[in-house]
Amino acid sequence: MSFDTLVFAALIYVGVLFAVAWAADRAAARGRTGWTDRPLVYTLSLSVYCTAWTFYGAVGYASRSGLEFATIYLGPTVVLAGSWWGLRRLVRVARMHRVTSVADLISARFGKSNPLAALITLIALVAATPYLALQLESIALSFAVFGPGDALPGPLDLWVAAGLAVFAILFGTRNLAADERHHGVVMAIAVEAVVKLVAFVTLGLWVVWGLAGGPAEVIMRIAERAASPDAAGWVLRPDRWTALIAVSAAAVLTLPRMFQVLVIEPADEAPLNSASWAFPAYLLGMSLFVLPIAVIGREMLPADAPPDLYVLHLPLSQGADGLALLVFLGGFSSATSMVIISAIALATMISNHLLVPLILAARRRAGAEEAAQSADIRGPLLASRRIAILGVIGLGALYQAVGGGQALAAMGTVAFVGVAQLLPAMLGGLLWRGATRRGAYAGIVAGAAVWFALVFLPSLGLAPLIGFGPVDPLAAAVFLSLGLNIALFTSVSLLTLPDPQERLQALSFVHAVAPEAATAETPPRPDGAARSEALLALARRVWGGEEALRVFRAEAERQGKSGFLPDVTAGFLSRLERRLAGAVGTATAHAMLAQVGGQRPTTMAELMAVAGEAQRAQQRARQLKDDSDELARTARRLQEANERLTALSVQKDAFLSQISHELRTPMTSVRAFSELLRMPDIPDEDRARFAGIIHDEASRLTRLLDDLLDLSVLESGRARLTLAPVNLHDLISRAIEASSAAGEGAGMTIDRDLPAEHVMVMTDPDRLLQVLINLIGNARKYAHAERPLLSIRVHAHAAGTRIDILDNGPGIPPEQQDLIFEKFSRLTDSASAGGAGLGLAISREVMQALGGAITYLPGHDGAAFRLELPRRPPGLGETPAADAEPA
Repeated sequence: MSFDTLVFAALIYVGVLFAVAWAADRAAARGRTGWTDRPLVYTLSLSVYCTAWTFYGAVGYASRSGLEFATIYLGPTVVLAGSWWGLRRLVRVARMHRVTSVADLISARFGKSNPLAALITLIALVAATPYLALQLESIALSFAVFGPGDALPGPLDLWVAAGLAVFAILFGTRNLAADERHHGVVMAIAVEAVVKLVAFVTLGLWVVWGLAGGPAEVIMRIAERAASPDAAGWVLRPDRWTALIAVSAAAVLTLPRMFQVLVIEPADEAPLNSASWAFPAYLLGMSLFVLPIAVIGREMLPADAPPDLYVLHLPLSQGADGLALLVFLGGFSSATSMVIISAIALATMISNHLLVPLILAARRRAGAEEAAQSADIRGPLLASRRIAILGVIGLGALYQAVGGGQALAAMGTVAFVGVAQLLPAMLGGLLWRGATRRGAYAGIVAGAAVWFALVFLPSLGLAPLIGFGPVDPLAAAVFLSLGLNIALFTSVSLLTLPDPQERLQALSFVHAVAPEAATAETPPRPDGAARSEALLALARRVWGGEEALRVFRAEAERQGKSGFLPDVTAGFLSRLERRLAGAVGTATAHAMLAQVGGQRPTTMAELMAVAGEAQRAQQRARQLKDDSDELARTARRLQEANERLTALSVQKDAFLSQISHELRTPMTSVRAFSELLRMPDIPDEDRARFAGIIHDEASRLTRLLDDLLDLSVLESGRARLTLAPVNLHDLISRAIEASSAAGEGAGMTIDRDLPAEHVMVMTDPDRLLQVLINLIGNARKYAHAERPLLSIRVHAHAAGTRIDILDNGPGIPPEQQDLIFEKFSRLTDSASAGGAGLGLAISREVMQALGGAITYLPGHDGAAFRLELPRRPPGLGETPAADAEPA
């Protein structure tokens, strides 16, 4: 293939890209952004990450270091696939504040500080310069592979750089957009993404099946290469792998070009749903054939062939000129897309945070009134961006001239480590309200200083590469710079306090609160008309007359006014500043508004009122959520109470039936046998037997009535207690004897801790004995185990005394444990129980009257009850009444 043919093909390709970008920009100007807003186009635009480093340099990297090249793909894969929810929030906050760059985001978070944005801009420019040189170097080397001699002719080299600058100026600085979106550039990058993916995959398939003979043969050769004596660089270094994955992950968020396509260009965060899996898939396609190409290229090409250019030398050595041209266009796409989008992103940062502040300062020195009435500022702003684009690409060309002879991968690493120093301030600002501007300054300056000394200067050959014992020098530099960065950022933030402006921004960033939603509408100021005219003049100088009038008229209509001069309120100023920020950056927009009239038309008190209102809005939202949860819990409790009342109603009916039966049975027996006693001729022995039955039934009736009256007195609070000291050991022994006299549970074993029972308590002995007899009697009735066992344990503690009574019977079912102390509740029928079922209800009322409690202990093999006696019962020294209602 002739060199002229190659140049002609490159020009045709560039012409196609110009046509695509022009068509996309024209469609966007008409409001037709359907194609550029598609998730597919967004995902392909992210491929600007895959530069000449990955297209050319990854093969050279793999030839020298084996699988270590994969680290540059693993980092972004982890970020996109594993943290897409965090990226969605990042995009949302960035769109909310109309940020224009990574420097704008960080400076906006820390009080809209332009000096901080300027510092970040300088670091990004220094870090990106080697990376830009890498792209220009790759274009020069790829042309040289096809051209006569060993190098690209000088004039063509300059024409390439100039052409990229023209493209970036035409489609990146055509106007001052309100949102810094570049539809034409994004569409052109998407086309280039397809070209480089198709080119690399086609080359890989050709190498594997056309040169190597299939995957099995390739795998065998890779294994042989890994086992060869000269493959020392293929040994996996955990420290180096960790460092490279960390900086490549950070680069996805902090490289100016990646921040531009990842955060600034999308209309919202929705495309991230698809990009979270589609972009890792794209990276997989770009990395799948790297190692096979590296190994086969090393075997088939001369020893002096540079590994970075195996992708071109392999098809040319086999006479596959068409494939070589396709690969050339893929590499050309990788380099040009990166140069264009990087130049646009860096030029925006340089213009907004370096050049425009200088222009404003000069006009401020000329006088505030003159500045407000001066000519259109759009021209100087656009000119500053165009000059910045030329300067950025010129710096890359200069770096290429003085240090371009090193490996492409090494040049890319310099940029990755440099921009990684911005990550702690970015993430800390988004997640931590306590982060301060001073902490951000300290962390960024310290980390950048370590990077500059240990990574950047050695890349130029101006400083020696410092060793760190067994730790890889690059890994050591990464860990040291980021560790120092994070430590200072955290510690200085903890030791300093944010100013009011920082607090306001922290609230909006950390809680993702839209500024206009949190802005209190203050009454218009007395000089509002003059200020509104000055603000309109400022907006016209930035956007032009038509756009400025449209915005101001919409704001006036929002306030219910006619014309195009709205009242100057805090809400209007916040919205105006955010719209200006979309064109000139957050910090610059803040400074421009401050310049109008010599001061910002809002006071710090108003700003703090805004912050307070935003915080109250958040509190109201949380309160609404809490109220909703409480309503749901109340509904559940009402449902449970309804079910409980239903169960109690059934128990009440059964209780009344049982009471009527219990009363009627002894009364019927008394009446019947009394009639028999009235008969004159009954034998004496029958008369005595009938009289005994009448006596027993009357006693039974008396006990039942006593229980009912006792429960009524206890529930009404009229029970009178007689307090006296008593030994629990004696009381428990009496209860066991009384319950055994009934003849039930004769074979039950009683397990007691006799020494622990000798505890003196102040209580009503008769009432407590009544409770103990009831519990022990129930255990004798219902513990139907093969070997019935009753355990009684007494424990004295600081608040009083505890008595646990446990048996090994069947226990009480969980669904009935809440009802056992109710007077209408029975667990068995009356025939099997032999009573009205008032014992536990009376026991509960007695314990409450004594100032204690009776509870059921679930989780045991049988029934388990606990009695709690206070150290000092209520009304000590008198006969108090139980004043607590039944639970």
